[in-house]
Amino acid sequence: MGMTHFNNQGRARMVDVTDKEVTTRTAVAQTTVTMYPGTLASIKAGKVGKGDVLAVAQVAGIMAAKKTSDWIPMCHPLPLTGINILFTDNDNNELYIEATVKTTGKTGVEMEALTAVSAAALTIYDMCKALQKDMVIGPTQLQSKSGGKSGDYQKEQ
Repeated sequence: MGMTHFNNQGRARMVDVTDKEVTTRTAVAQTTVTMYPGTLASIKAGKVGKGDVLAVAQVAGIMAAKKTSDWIPMCHPLPLTGINILFTDNDNNELYIEATVKTTGKTGVEMEALTAVSAAALTIYDMCKALQKDMVIGPTQLQSKSGGKSGDYQKEQ
């Protein structure tokens, strides 16, 4: 596969998607925030002094997905048609964040999904850092994607 992000002078460029097919595209990304059990319990009980951590993180993730092209230089600005953020945990010390992002367009939404979970995790860290400064974010990864010329992808479990 050629290096599509370089021009004929070897400099970075935004890929030209003009001639690509419009297809429905979906990407799912996930990250983990590892913390003390007491920190997770405070989040779940709504006892964090800055407010409802998961509600704020959800909005942050949605906003970040919509602004991905402002953060990542070679990303195309996309009209996103759906963004959903889900939170689950292991009832101990790990909070899982999953983002599903959708569009109908000429390029995929993998970066938008990865940006969404990253921003949600950073928001959780920000809102809980008074309780715990050594929370760990990651791994952050693409779980799946569908649509487009390169076809579907599903992370191996």
